[in-house]
Amino acid sequence: MSTPTPPPPTTAFGIDIGGSGIKGAPVDLAEGEFAADRVRIPTPQPSTPDAVAATVAELVDSFHLPPEIPIGVTFPAVIQHGVARSAANVDDSWIGTDVTAVVRGTTGRRVLAVNDADAAGYAETLYGAARDKPGVVLVVTLGTGIGSCLVVDGTLVPNTELGHLEIDGHDAESRAADSAREREDLSWEQWAERLQRYFRVVEDLLWPDLIVVGGGVSKKHEKFLPLLDLRTPVVPAQLRNAAGIVGAAALAARGTALD
Repeated sequence: MSTPTPPPPTTAFGIDIGGSGIKGAPVDLAEGEFAADRVRIPTPQPSTPDAVAATVAELVDSFHLPPEIPIGVTFPAVIQHGVARSAANVDDSWIGTDVTAVVRGTTGRRVLAVNDADAAGYAETLYGAARDKPGVVLVVTLGTGIGSCLVVDGTLVPNTELGHLEIDGHDAESRAADSAREREDLSWEQWAERLQRYFRVVEDLLWPDLIVVGGGVSKKHEKFLPLLDLRTPVVPAQLRNAAGIVGAAALAARGTALD
């Protein structure tokens, strides 16, 4: 007799590893919301794999989770089959490190590691601005850089790194990220011109059905999104700071092939 497939978990744990803080919370997968208050622990310095993994284990242990609950970890890097291929705002010793294996070793749990922009974008497709949207969805996070997440008919296409497209001889995020707006003291209209150029190139490459714009500046979306003239519908993200944790937990629960 074949062994019946166990039902998917109703709760998973999401962890967002950043340069200054490591944040985590259990996530109610039916609602896409935290099942308990989020906990934040400062990122150890230097942020080496052993030090960060120990902090992650401390965070997980503080919730007294059942052993079967999976863990999803967002990481500020290209993550290829669990391995960090780059490192942003964390120690360079992460490059070439199997993030999944390191966190699994300190927590003793099933772990999935994912790029931070991919986790946040995936959450928007499940629970946020792109919920129930078929076809090609592009989620772009405007912040210090430009993060991107591409989801096709509900399937994540990882590590797109579309913020690093070369446009008019420049790395796109060097001119169109929110940090460029602040650094150069651009008006909303001036910045929108740069976003227009960026998004027009991206939509000509990918022909998305929907573009979702996230990042802290998305709270002021009414100041710049209406200034864009694109053929693709553009909407602001909805999950804000919860997106990374929620998306990582959801991906871990689904046992995606990313690991």
